[in-house]
Amino acid sequence: MKGVLLVNLGSPDAPTPEAVKPYLDEFLMDKYVIDVPYLLRAFLVRGIILRKRPEESAHAYQKIWWKEGSPLIVLSERMHKKVQPLVNVPVGLAMRYGSMTIEKGLQDLYDQGVTEVMLFPLYPQYAMASTLTIEALADEIRKKKFPDMKIMNFPAFYNKPDYINVLSNSIKEHLKGFEYDKLVFSYHGIPERHVRKTDKTKSHRKFVTNKMCCEAGTPAAEFCYRTHCYETTRLVVEQLGIPENKYCQTFQSRLAGDKWLEPYTDVEIDNMPAKGIKKIAVVTPAFVTDCLETLEEIAMRAKEDFQAKGGEDFLAIPCLNDDDAWCELVGNWINDWSKK
Repeated sequence: MKGVLLVNLGSPDAPTPEAVKPYLDEFLMDKYVIDVPYLLRAFLVRGIILRKRPEESAHAYQKIWWKEGSPLIVLSERMHKKVQPLVNVPVGLAMRYGSMTIEKGLQDLYDQGVTEVMLFPLYPQYAMASTLTIEALADEIRKKKFPDMKIMNFPAFYNKPDYINVLSNSIKEHLKGFEYDKLVFSYHGIPERHVRKTDKTKSHRKFVTNKMCCEAGTPAAEFCYRTHCYETTRLVVEQLGIPENKYCQTFQSRLAGDKWLEPYTDVEIDNMPAKGIKKIAVVTPAFVTDCLETLEEIAMRAKEDFQAKGGEDFLAIPCLNDDDAWCELVGNWINDWSKK
């Protein structure tokens, strides 16, 4: 029997330092997130970062927390509830970090008689710190707990025409009536070395600002997060007919001490008012679900900084969340797989 496990990032159970600290510990101690030797990672995370970050992050979570709970969890659950009736196989929902574990998700499917699982990371672009860590943990759990279960990984869907169509239509709908000087495509940032580490061909090109580092469709591009991001932007811009001078692409959420993908969202947005760019819209296509990075970092903090520098109008375009067209598309992908 076939089944599907949708997997998103995760969230602390409450917007408090006490709940945020173990969540951050699990997240930052992941070797696919901070990819340094264990002892150094433990020193950085538990000896330095977790001394102040839980309180700071808790404050940020408090700003976006809903009565129902974490927006990312609530929105993921809403999506899950819409997708399940559209398909003929069991669909589970899990998180890479936090209490809604992948093990619980696989166990629930196993209890329903599922022996073949399509693992569906809810990330359009492939990255070591998102897609790969989900796939690796799921395989580790399968070997230990469900040796007879077969797992196949749903591939990155950043360039699938039907996904681009849904994403483009969503952006177009939210832009109605909003006159913008610049549309900012802000993707989650990762260290540059992550891109090179996932290149199985060892033929990765040099990073050139505002250009793809690998040619789309080549073996080197298959697992290149940076190329996936630029290709997503290119396809959306092409479909919506956005002029070159009306959009840009940036990367957000970096940590100090490493070389991360550039240009940086906060730096670019802060500099825009001085260049006469006073009205901007920001879309975050690395996420399909609104979360701390979109709701607090972009919709609140980036907006405040932009206006403090002289910006006038700022529109944060929501993620796809539980949009009917998006849920229907996921249902179609699941049905196509289940019929094979």
